[in-house]
Amino acid sequence: MERALARTPDRRTDARGGRRIRLMIVDDSMVARAVLTRMIEADPAFEIVAVAGTAEDALEALAAVRVDIVLLDLDMPGEGGLKSIPRILDAAAGAKVIIVSSTAEEGAEETVAALALGATDTMPKPGTSRFAGRFSEVLVSKLKAIGFANHQQAASFQPVIAGAQPPLRAMTAGAIDLVAIGASTGGIHALDTLFQHLPRQIGIPILVTQHLPGPFMPIFARQLGATARREALVAEEGMQLLPDRIIIAPGDSHLTVARSGGVPVVHLVQGPVKSGCLPSVDPMLASVGQIFRERALGIILTGMGRDGVEGSSSLVAAGGSVLAQDEATSAVWGMPRAVLEAGFASAVLPPEKIARRVASRVETDPCR
Repeated sequence: MERALARTPDRRTDARGGRRIRLMIVDDSMVARAVLTRMIEADPAFEIVAVAGTAEDALEALAAVRVDIVLLDLDMPGEGGLKSIPRILDAAAGAKVIIVSSTAEEGAEETVAALALGATDTMPKPGTSRFAGRFSEVLVSKLKAIGFANHQQAASFQPVIAGAQPPLRAMTAGAIDLVAIGASTGGIHALDTLFQHLPRQIGIPILVTQHLPGPFMPIFARQLGATARREALVAEEGMQLLPDRIIIAPGDSHLTVARSGGVPVVHLVQGPVKSGCLPSVDPMLASVGQIFRERALGIILTGMGRDGVEGSSSLVAAGGSVLAQDEATSAVWGMPRAVLEAGFASAVLPPEKIARRVASRVETDPCR
Protein backbone atom coordinates (compact mmCIF):
# COMPACT_ATOMS: atom_id res chain seq x y z
CA MET A 1 0.00 0.00 0.00
CA GLU A 2 1.25 3.45 -0.84
CA ARG A 3 2.11 5.32 2.33
CA ALA A 4 1.23 8.87 3.25
CA LEU A 5 3.92 11.46 2.69
CA ALA A 6 4.38 14.35 5.07
CA ARG A 7 6.22 16.97 3.07
CA THR A 8 8.91 19.19 4.55
CA PRO A 9 7.08 22.29 5.82
CA ASP A 10 7.67 25.47 3.86
CA ARG A 11 8.40 28.08 6.53
CA ARG A 12 8.03 30.96 4.11
CA THR A 13 5.08 33.26 4.55
CA ASP A 14 2.62 34.42 1.93
CA ALA A 15 2.86 37.75 0.13
CA ARG A 16 1.08 39.51 3.01
CA GLY A 17 3.56 38.26 5.59
CA GLY A 18 1.15 35.83 7.32
CA ARG A 19 1.29 32.06 7.72
CA ARG A 20 0.26 30.03 4.71
CA ILE A 21 -2.87 27.88 4.71
CA ARG A 22 -1.71 24.27 5.16
CA LEU A 23 -3.37 21.52 3.12
CA MET A 24 -3.39 17.74 2.84
CA ILE A 25 -4.42 16.03 -0.40
CA VAL A 26 -5.97 12.55 -0.06
CA ASP A 27 -6.46 10.84 -3.44
CA ASP A 28 -5.48 7.41 -4.72
CA SER A 29 -4.44 8.90 -8.09
CA MET A 30 -0.81 10.01 -8.12
CA VAL A 31 -1.55 12.17 -11.16
CA ALA A 32 -4.45 13.94 -9.43
CA ARG A 33 -2.31 14.57 -6.33
CA ALA A 34 0.49 16.03 -8.45
CA VAL A 35 -1.83 18.26 -10.50
CA LEU A 36 -3.68 19.54 -7.41
CA THR A 37 -0.38 20.21 -5.64
CA ARG A 38 1.03 22.27 -8.53
CA MET A 39 -2.24 24.16 -8.94
CA ILE A 40 -2.64 25.07 -5.27
CA GLU A 41 0.99 25.89 -4.53
CA ALA A 42 1.05 28.28 -7.50
CA ASP A 43 -0.77 30.62 -5.13
CA PRO A 44 1.50 31.92 -2.32
CA ALA A 45 -1.35 31.73 0.20
CA PHE A 46 -1.05 27.91 0.40
CA GLU A 47 1.38 25.09 1.10
CA ILE A 48 0.79 21.35 0.75
CA VAL A 49 2.15 19.72 3.90
CA ALA A 50 1.01 16.11 3.32
CA VAL A 51 -0.40 13.80 0.64
CA ALA A 52 -1.96 10.37 1.01
CA GLY A 53 -3.35 7.66 -1.26
CA THR A 54 -5.95 6.26 1.16
CA ALA A 55 -8.02 7.44 4.09
CA GLU A 56 -6.08 5.10 6.38
CA ASP A 57 -2.79 6.70 5.34
CA ALA A 58 -4.28 10.15 5.83
CA LEU A 59 -5.25 9.30 9.40
CA GLU A 60 -1.70 8.10 10.08
CA ALA A 61 -0.23 11.32 8.66
CA LEU A 62 -2.62 13.51 10.66
CA ALA A 63 -1.10 12.12 13.84
CA ALA A 64 2.16 13.84 12.90
CA VAL A 65 1.18 17.00 11.02
CA ARG A 66 -1.34 19.76 11.51
CA VAL A 67 -3.35 21.02 8.57
CA ASP A 68 -6.04 23.61 7.94
CA ILE A 69 -7.87 21.90 5.06
CA VAL A 70 -8.05 18.31 3.79
CA LEU A 71 -8.91 17.73 0.13
CA LEU A 72 -10.53 14.30 0.13
CA ASP A 73 -11.45 11.96 -2.73
CA LEU A 74 -14.41 9.65 -2.05
CA ASP A 75 -13.62 6.74 -4.38
CA MET A 76 -10.46 5.16 -2.93
CA PRO A 77 -9.25 1.71 -1.88
CA GLY A 78 -9.85 0.56 1.68
CA GLU A 79 -12.43 2.32 3.80
CA GLY A 80 -12.89 5.02 1.17
CA GLY A 81 -13.46 8.72 1.68
CA LEU A 82 -17.11 8.89 2.72
CA LYS A 83 -17.00 6.59 5.75
CA SER A 84 -13.72 8.10 6.89
CA ILE A 85 -14.95 11.71 7.13
CA PRO A 86 -15.83 11.64 10.86
CA ARG A 87 -12.48 10.06 11.78
CA ILE A 88 -10.53 12.46 9.59
CA LEU A 89 -12.32 15.44 11.12
CA ASP A 90 -11.54 14.13 14.58
CA ALA A 91 -7.87 13.48 13.76
CA ALA A 92 -7.51 16.82 11.98
CA ALA A 93 -8.49 18.65 15.18
CA GLY A 94 -10.29 21.66 13.74
CA ALA A 95 -9.35 21.38 10.08
CA LYS A 96 -12.02 21.45 7.38
CA VAL A 97 -12.66 18.79 4.73
CA ILE A 98 -13.47 19.59 1.10
CA ILE A 99 -14.57 16.70 -1.11
CA VAL A 100 -12.89 16.73 -4.53
CA SER A 101 -14.18 13.63 -6.26
CA SER A 102 -15.57 12.44 -9.56
CA THR A 103 -18.52 11.01 -7.61
CA ALA A 104 -19.44 14.48 -6.29
CA GLU A 105 -21.65 15.31 -9.25
CA GLU A 106 -24.78 17.41 -8.83
CA GLY A 107 -27.53 15.36 -7.26
CA ALA A 108 -25.22 12.54 -6.11
CA GLU A 109 -26.38 10.97 -2.84
CA GLU A 110 -22.78 10.60 -1.68
CA THR A 111 -22.28 14.35 -2.00
CA VAL A 112 -25.14 15.22 0.34
CA ALA A 113 -24.12 12.40 2.69
CA ALA A 114 -20.57 13.81 2.84
CA LEU A 115 -21.89 17.27 3.71
CA ALA A 116 -24.13 15.78 6.40
CA LEU A 117 -21.14 13.95 7.90
CA GLY A 118 -19.26 17.22 8.29
CA ALA A 119 -17.55 18.02 4.99
CA THR A 120 -17.48 21.77 4.47
CA ASP A 121 -17.94 21.74 0.69
CA THR A 122 -17.72 19.51 -2.37
CA MET A 123 -16.42 19.86 -5.92
CA PRO A 124 -16.69 17.37 -8.80
CA LYS A 125 -13.21 16.37 -9.94
CA PRO A 126 -12.70 16.89 -13.68
CA GLY A 127 -10.55 14.75 -15.92
CA THR A 128 -6.84 15.30 -15.37
CA SER A 129 -6.62 17.28 -18.61
CA ARG A 130 -9.29 19.75 -17.40
CA PHE A 131 -8.00 20.72 -13.95
CA ALA A 132 -6.95 24.21 -14.99
CA GLY A 133 -9.13 27.22 -15.81
CA ARG A 134 -12.48 27.53 -14.08
CA PHE A 135 -11.92 24.54 -11.76
CA SER A 136 -8.69 26.04 -10.46
CA GLU A 137 -10.27 29.45 -9.89
CA VAL A 138 -13.26 28.04 -8.00
CA LEU A 139 -11.15 25.72 -5.86
CA VAL A 140 -8.68 28.42 -4.84
CA SER A 141 -11.55 30.78 -4.06
CA LYS A 142 -13.18 28.17 -1.81
CA LEU A 143 -9.90 27.42 -0.05
CA LYS A 144 -9.28 31.09 0.71
CA ALA A 145 -12.83 31.59 2.00
CA ILE A 146 -12.48 28.62 4.36
CA GLY A 147 -9.02 29.71 5.45
CA PHE A 148 -7.37 28.54 8.64
CA ALA A 149 -8.45 25.78 10.98
CA ASN A 150 -9.93 26.69 14.34
CA HIS A 151 -6.87 25.39 16.18
CA GLN A 152 -4.62 28.11 14.74
CA GLN A 153 -6.02 31.32 13.29
CA ALA A 154 -4.03 33.39 10.81
CA ALA A 155 -1.96 36.18 12.29
CA SER A 156 -3.77 38.68 10.08
CA PHE A 157 -7.26 37.52 11.19
CA GLN A 158 -9.16 40.22 13.03
CA PRO A 159 -11.60 38.68 15.52
CA VAL A 160 -14.82 40.27 16.59
CA ILE A 161 -13.87 41.67 19.99
CA ALA A 162 -16.34 42.02 22.81
CA GLY A 163 -17.21 45.69 23.16
CA ALA A 164 -16.28 46.43 19.53
CA GLN A 165 -19.27 44.63 18.03
CA PRO A 166 -22.82 46.03 18.05
CA PRO A 167 -24.79 44.96 21.13
CA LEU A 168 -27.11 42.00 20.81
CA ARG A 169 -30.75 42.86 20.30
CA ALA A 170 -33.34 41.91 22.89
CA MET A 171 -35.57 39.03 21.77
CA THR A 172 -39.32 39.38 21.81
CA ALA A 173 -40.79 37.62 24.83
CA GLY A 174 -43.82 35.97 23.21
CA ALA A 175 -44.19 32.62 21.50
CA ILE A 176 -43.18 32.11 17.86
CA ASP A 177 -45.34 30.77 15.03
CA LEU A 178 -42.62 30.03 12.44
CA VAL A 179 -38.88 29.42 12.16
CA ALA A 180 -36.97 30.38 8.99
CA ILE A 181 -33.40 29.07 8.65
CA GLY A 182 -30.75 30.23 6.18
CA ALA A 183 -27.43 28.45 5.53
CA SER A 184 -24.68 28.01 2.97
CA THR A 185 -21.20 26.42 3.17
CA GLY A 186 -21.19 23.84 5.96
CA GLY A 187 -24.91 24.32 6.46
CA ILE A 188 -26.05 20.73 5.95
CA HIS A 189 -23.97 19.50 8.89
CA ALA A 190 -25.10 22.46 11.02
CA LEU A 191 -28.74 21.77 10.15
CA ASP A 192 -28.33 18.11 11.09
CA THR A 193 -26.89 19.12 14.46
CA LEU A 194 -29.67 21.65 15.08
CA PHE A 195 -32.46 19.20 14.26
CA GLN A 196 -30.88 16.39 16.27
CA HIS A 197 -31.27 18.62 19.35
CA LEU A 198 -34.71 19.99 18.48
CA PRO A 199 -37.73 18.26 20.05
CA ARG A 200 -39.56 16.06 17.58
CA GLN A 201 -42.70 18.18 17.87
CA ILE A 202 -42.62 21.94 18.27
CA GLY A 203 -45.97 22.61 16.63
CA ILE A 204 -44.87 25.26 14.10
CA PRO A 205 -43.69 25.15 10.45
CA ILE A 206 -40.01 25.43 9.57
CA LEU A 207 -38.61 27.02 6.40
CA VAL A 208 -35.08 26.28 5.16
CA THR A 209 -33.05 28.05 2.50
CA GLN A 210 -29.79 26.17 1.96
CA HIS A 211 -27.49 27.22 -0.88
CA LEU A 212 -27.40 24.12 -3.10
CA PRO A 213 -27.95 23.42 -6.80
CA GLY A 214 -31.43 22.22 -7.76
CA PRO A 215 -30.52 18.56 -8.41
CA PHE A 216 -29.35 18.19 -4.80
CA MET A 217 -32.65 19.30 -3.27
CA PRO A 218 -34.74 16.09 -3.34
CA ILE A 219 -31.85 14.11 -1.81
CA PHE A 220 -31.21 16.86 0.74
CA ALA A 221 -34.91 16.94 1.69
CA ARG A 222 -35.00 13.17 2.14
CA GLN A 223 -31.86 13.09 4.30
CA LEU A 224 -32.88 16.12 6.37
CA GLY A 225 -36.32 14.63 7.00
CA ALA A 226 -34.72 11.43 8.31
CA THR A 227 -32.38 13.36 10.60
CA ALA A 228 -35.06 15.76 11.79
CA ARG A 229 -37.65 13.00 12.30
CA ARG A 230 -40.33 15.03 10.56
CA GLU A 231 -41.68 15.67 7.08
CA ALA A 232 -39.28 17.61 4.84
CA LEU A 233 -40.38 18.70 1.36
CA VAL A 234 -38.93 20.77 -1.46
CA ALA A 235 -41.17 23.83 -1.74
CA GLU A 236 -43.90 24.05 -4.35
CA GLU A 237 -46.12 27.03 -5.15
CA GLY A 238 -49.11 27.25 -2.80
CA MET A 239 -47.83 24.56 -0.39
CA GLN A 240 -49.38 24.75 3.07
CA LEU A 241 -47.34 25.65 6.13
CA LEU A 242 -48.17 22.79 8.49
CA PRO A 243 -46.93 22.26 12.07
CA ASP A 244 -43.54 20.50 12.17
CA ARG A 245 -43.30 20.37 8.36
CA ILE A 246 -39.94 21.46 6.95
CA ILE A 247 -40.22 23.27 3.62
CA ILE A 248 -36.97 23.67 1.67
CA ALA A 249 -36.26 26.29 -1.00
CA PRO A 250 -35.83 24.74 -4.46
CA GLY A 251 -32.62 25.37 -6.34
CA ASP A 252 -34.18 27.69 -8.91
CA SER A 253 -36.45 29.93 -6.79
CA HIS A 254 -36.53 32.00 -3.62
CA LEU A 255 -38.77 30.56 -0.91
CA THR A 256 -41.17 33.18 0.44
CA VAL A 257 -44.51 33.26 2.25
CA ALA A 258 -47.67 35.03 1.07
CA ARG A 259 -51.34 35.01 2.09
CA SER A 260 -53.88 33.09 0.03
CA GLY A 261 -57.45 33.29 1.27
CA GLY A 262 -56.12 34.70 4.52
CA VAL A 263 -53.83 31.69 5.09
CA PRO A 264 -50.02 31.82 4.78
CA VAL A 265 -48.73 29.57 1.98
CA VAL A 266 -45.53 29.09 0.01
CA HIS A 267 -44.89 31.59 -2.75
CA LEU A 268 -41.91 30.95 -5.02
CA VAL A 269 -40.15 33.96 -6.51
CA GLN A 270 -37.55 34.16 -9.29
CA GLY A 271 -35.31 37.05 -10.13
CA PRO A 272 -32.06 38.64 -8.95
CA VAL A 273 -31.47 39.78 -5.37
CA LYS A 274 -28.75 41.95 -3.87
CA SER A 275 -26.80 39.00 -2.45
CA GLY A 276 -26.66 37.34 -5.88
CA CYS A 277 -27.74 34.00 -4.40
CA LEU A 278 -30.40 31.67 -5.80
CA PRO A 279 -32.09 30.62 -3.63
CA SER A 280 -31.51 33.54 -1.28
CA VAL A 281 -32.18 33.84 2.44
CA ASP A 282 -33.12 37.52 2.16
CA PRO A 283 -36.54 37.21 0.45
CA MET A 284 -37.52 34.41 2.83
CA LEU A 285 -36.79 36.40 5.98
CA ALA A 286 -38.38 39.57 4.61
CA SER A 287 -41.60 37.76 3.73
CA VAL A 288 -41.99 35.96 7.04
CA GLY A 289 -41.48 39.29 8.80
CA GLN A 290 -44.35 40.80 6.83
CA ILE A 291 -46.70 37.89 7.63
CA PHE A 292 -45.68 36.73 11.11
CA ARG A 293 -44.06 39.90 12.48
CA GLU A 294 -42.97 39.48 16.13
CA ARG A 295 -43.94 35.80 16.07
CA ALA A 296 -41.24 34.95 13.46
CA LEU A 297 -37.77 33.71 14.30
CA GLY A 298 -34.91 33.77 11.78
CA ILE A 299 -31.75 31.67 12.11
CA ILE A 300 -28.54 32.29 10.17
CA LEU A 301 -26.15 29.36 10.05
CA THR A 302 -22.65 28.94 8.61
CA GLY A 303 -21.93 30.23 5.11
CA MET A 304 -19.87 32.53 2.92
CA GLY A 305 -20.93 36.06 2.08
CA ARG A 306 -23.68 38.32 3.37
CA ASP A 307 -26.89 36.60 2.30
CA GLY A 308 -29.38 37.05 5.14
CA VAL A 309 -28.39 40.58 6.19
CA GLU A 310 -31.07 42.35 4.13
CA GLY A 311 -33.70 39.85 5.19
CA SER A 312 -32.69 40.08 8.85
CA SER A 313 -33.06 43.85 8.65
CA SER A 314 -36.64 43.50 7.38
CA LEU A 315 -37.52 40.78 9.88
CA VAL A 316 -36.20 42.75 12.84
CA ALA A 317 -37.96 45.92 11.65
CA ALA A 318 -41.22 43.94 11.60
CA GLY A 319 -40.73 42.87 15.23
CA GLY A 320 -39.14 39.44 14.73
CA SER A 321 -35.83 38.13 16.07
CA VAL A 322 -32.70 36.56 14.54
CA LEU A 323 -30.24 34.04 15.99
CA ALA A 324 -26.77 33.54 14.48
CA GLN A 325 -24.42 30.56 14.62
CA ASP A 326 -21.20 31.11 16.56
CA GLU A 327 -17.76 31.25 14.97
CA ALA A 328 -16.34 28.15 16.68
CA THR A 329 -18.91 25.79 15.14
CA SER A 330 -19.22 27.51 11.74
CA ALA A 331 -17.41 26.07 8.73
CA VAL A 332 -17.27 29.62 7.35
CA TRP A 333 -18.27 32.44 9.69
CA GLY A 334 -19.42 34.79 6.94
CA MET A 335 -23.22 35.03 6.92
CA PRO A 336 -23.63 34.83 10.73
CA ARG A 337 -20.87 37.36 11.31
CA ALA A 338 -22.38 39.78 8.78
CA VAL A 339 -25.75 39.64 10.56
CA LEU A 340 -24.06 40.13 13.93
CA GLU A 341 -21.97 43.08 12.76
CA ALA A 342 -25.05 44.68 11.18
CA GLY A 343 -26.66 44.66 14.62
CA PHE A 344 -29.54 42.27 13.90
CA ALA A 345 -28.62 39.23 16.04
CA SER A 346 -30.28 38.55 19.39
CA ALA A 347 -27.87 35.71 20.25
CA VAL A 348 -24.79 33.99 18.82
CA LEU A 349 -24.89 30.28 19.64
CA PRO A 350 -23.84 26.81 18.46
CA PRO A 351 -26.57 24.84 16.63
CA GLU A 352 -27.53 22.69 19.63
CA LYS A 353 -28.14 25.77 21.79
CA ILE A 354 -30.07 27.41 18.96
CA ALA A 355 -32.32 24.32 19.01
CA ARG A 356 -32.91 24.73 22.73
CA ARG A 357 -33.70 28.42 22.26
CA VAL A 358 -36.28 27.55 19.58
CA ALA A 359 -37.88 24.93 21.84
CA SER A 360 -38.20 27.49 24.62
CA ARG A 361 -40.12 29.88 22.36
CA VAL A 362 -42.97 27.61 21.22
CA GLU A 363 -46.35 27.34 22.92
CA THR A 364 -46.74 23.58 22.55
CA ASP A 365 -45.19 21.16 25.00
CA PRO A 366 -41.71 20.41 23.56
CA CYS A 367 -41.51 17.13 25.50
CA ARG A 368 -44.54 15.41 24.07
